Amino acid sequence: MSQSLHASRFEFPSQTKAYHGKVRDMYSIAEDKIVAVVSDRISAFDVILPKPIPFKGQVLNGIASYFLDAVSDIVPTWKIDTPHPQVTIGHACEPIRLEMVIRGYLTGHAWRTYKSGKRELCGVPLPEGMREHDRFPTPIITPATKAEEGHDEDISKADILARQIVSPELYSELERVTRSLFQRGTEMAKERGLILVDTKYEFGLRDGELYLIDEIHTPDSSRYFIADGYEDRQERGEQQKQLSKEFVREWLMAHDFMGLEGQTVPEMPDSFIQEVTDRYVGLYEQVTGQPFERNATSDLVADIDAAVAKWIKTHG
Repeated sequence: MSQSLHASRFEFPSQTKAYHGKVRDMYSIAEDKIVAVVSDRISAFDVILPKPIPFKGQVLNGIASYFLDAVSDIVPTWKIDTPHPQVTIGHACEPIRLEMVIRGYLTGHAWRTYKSGKRELCGVPLPEGMREHDRFPTPIITPATKAEEGHDEDISKADILARQIVSPELYSELERVTRSLFQRGTEMAKERGLILVDTKYEFGLRDGELYLIDEIHTPDSSRYFIADGYEDRQERGEQQKQLSKEFVREWLMAHDFMGLEGQTVPEMPDSFIQEVTDRYVGLYEQVTGQPFERNATSDLVADIDAAVAKWIKTHG
């Protein structure tokens, strides 16, 4: 079994600072590059679980890299290279403090809002008479502010412009690119027997030009339905088959954990960790249509350190 990466504390050549997120650790190199190390950590209910999931980081990095390459004709992306299966090196961009969330179906947060009786989300009117998982006539964009701490918050286009988070011209471009990316993702998902339900995109500016940053179309940032049988399940009022990490949350709930105060994270047995790994590997293969080659190693940290140091020495 490959060694898993739970915590990373690298000191790469020319490194200036580091940021440790729930899953990815971001290292700034010199003034203009970012090294993203995708760990094997897994989170649920806003809690990082104590045991890592072998190969999860490789799966997420591989899917993100695959899709970043597939949309580079639509918008420049931050990705430069992937010197290691769990690492992406890219351009440092000034982040735009918005998540451009786009939804093709009345699912998740949109459904919960609708079910509560509201017929507007982020200033976007929602049609009457819809059921959970129904397709919107046209995908809707429901942005969220990027919080430095705590949870992101829904925001309308009107409020974005009123608060001058971005200019009207830049927001129009964000909407245009978001729709183009979602259309490309939808087409690619359809080829794999999937429905891209909703997703989020993050953008930044580099020398005044708009760049796509962060991950894209991964199961941690997107929701997929299995296309086969979608219409029949809707007609019968059944739940849709999803491609996501929802089964991990279900396991935790079955063991009395929902991230609430006073609850203790249950210890995941090795057999369940293996199941999570196998699910992620299967997800990679279904989403990309490519076989997954497990990066077996005896010292994952040393491998990543050496690969990144070599890349920086070669490319500067």
